[in-house]
Amino acid sequence: MIYVIDTHALIWFLEGSKRLGGEARQILRDENQHLLIPSIVLAEAKDLATKGKTRLAFEAVLEAITDPRCLIYPLDVVVVRAMPSNLDIHDAIICATALVYQKTMNEEAALITRDEAIVKSKLVKTVW
Repeated sequence: MIYVIDTHALIWFLEGSKRLGGEARQILRDENQHLLIPSIVLAEAKDLATKGKTRLAFEAVLEAITDPRCLIYPLDVVVVRAMPSNLDIHDAIICATALVYQKTMNEEAALITRDEAIVKSKLVKTVW
């Protein structure tokens, strides 16, 4: 199983926020888990840092994801084609990344998110 990390989950984990779900926190702390970070999550993290919506500097986010458990997944044409049309563009890219990885690597993927639209869509397994 690989866990795909949504932006808010990554930021809240790195900030030590109590808003992060217990199961999500446990997974993100577990050194045996494999973590997939969609490239759009990095773009959103940079945007949040630039706008002062997180106390983290973007460089701190980049440093944290140098962890060998983390793999950054690019936004490419395969991901764009897999984007579900019933979600906003950011959520669609994150879900599509999980779906594409799952299909190409033949490995189950779960998305660490509490995003209501993603959870309700049931397009991918979610944990929080």
